[in-house]
Amino acid sequence: MSVLTAPTEWSARARHGSDGGGPHPGGGGVLAVLYSFPFALGAPGIGFTAWNQANELVRAGVDVHIVVASVEKPIEGAASVRTTLTVRGRRVPHRAIGRDRAMRIHDAVTARLVGRLLDGSADDVVHAWPLASARTLRAARRRGIPGVREVPNTHTAHAYEVVAREYAALGLEPPRGGSHTGDARRLATEESEYAAAVGLLVPSEAVAGSFLDRGFENDRLLRHRYGCTVTAPPARGDGGRPFTAVFLGRGSPRKGLHTALQAWTASRAAAGGRFLVYGLLDDDYAAFLAPLLAHPSVEVRGVTPEPMSVLAAADVLLLPTVEEGSALVTYEAQVAGCVPLVSTAAGAVIDEGVTGLTHRVGDLDALTEQLDLLAARPEMLARMSRAAMARADELSWAAAIQATLAAYREAARLMGRSSHAAA
Repeated sequence: MSVLTAPTEWSARARHGSDGGGPHPGGGGVLAVLYSFPFALGAPGIGFTAWNQANELVRAGVDVHIVVASVEKPIEGAASVRTTLTVRGRRVPHRAIGRDRAMRIHDAVTARLVGRLLDGSADDVVHAWPLASARTLRAARRRGIPGVREVPNTHTAHAYEVVAREYAALGLEPPRGGSHTGDARRLATEESEYAAAVGLLVPSEAVAGSFLDRGFENDRLLRHRYGCTVTAPPARGDGGRPFTAVFLGRGSPRKGLHTALQAWTASRAAAGGRFLVYGLLDDDYAAFLAPLLAHPSVEVRGVTPEPMSVLAAADVLLLPTVEEGSALVTYEAQVAGCVPLVSTAAGAVIDEGVTGLTHRVGDLDALTEQLDLLAARPEMLARMSRAAMARADELSWAAAIQATLAAYREAARLMGRSSHAAA
């Protein structure tokens, strides 16, 4: 056996060592979840999302068995933690052995652990992430355990299509090897995972719609959502500054920065306001955007280590994305009192017209009108900002995990129905 296929276990406690008070999906015991994530838990990006999910499951009283490639940020209180891509305590980068091989190793190891960590009771769930879960989900199904698969973005075929279309419209080439650039092998992998899962965890209606359009049953699309870290937000300090819009994210056609810039420069807000652009810009895209970025009201600020401070110092967030799962920045903006003006593809959890405004993907006129409206009506902007901050607790990771637990219960029901049908 390769050293990489032997999982490293560096903390553990007994499965039923808790007080039995945790939530349960289908039985009367403590819910046990095998949580599989094939990257570094706690790393920026999806690693941060996965860490918050697993951490809140533990805090909710769930017995969480974490199986990850490596750990960047530990979680206290997990039932067990195993790493699949570490040797003698040191992380083995995916690139060192090839991403595809790394994913296969993680999936194979996790599949073998299903029967060791879970006993197949009515209170077991497998929660797996993309690209390394088909074997794991099939192993769960064989043992009668509901397996759910995280869907952090739209159906992969849909994502490939809409992102390619946006690049083509701008006369640009999608980056070779990019996570949203067409890849038949990756699509086949993900489609096998969709099929192996009892249910798919979809964080927004935009994501659900992309699966419904491809013939998936609505029952299998388990609605849950993401969240954000809620602490005392930085002081907003609105007095005396001009109307301020902000873009915060990867500067690529997928995120729609070109639409944001076009709407901003066409709006009356640009005359006395400012548009701050934060994030790493792709080189060819930056060259394409150069005339718009040169507008005197636009400032390119680069990557920020303090996103909440940036949002607290702005009036509106512009995110006219063309494809997304459920952008975490839309949660953070509301907590900071920054009103989201986002496309319907952003997957934002907002109360339309109360805590934010949405527009159809690519609807430049609608976004321009929204900017004009809020720049001209400071009392409306202030009211929406206050309403957004007032729902901070609803947007927390702790609140989000309740939706995930409800999705587990629905997966258990689906598993019971499918088992009955098979019998």
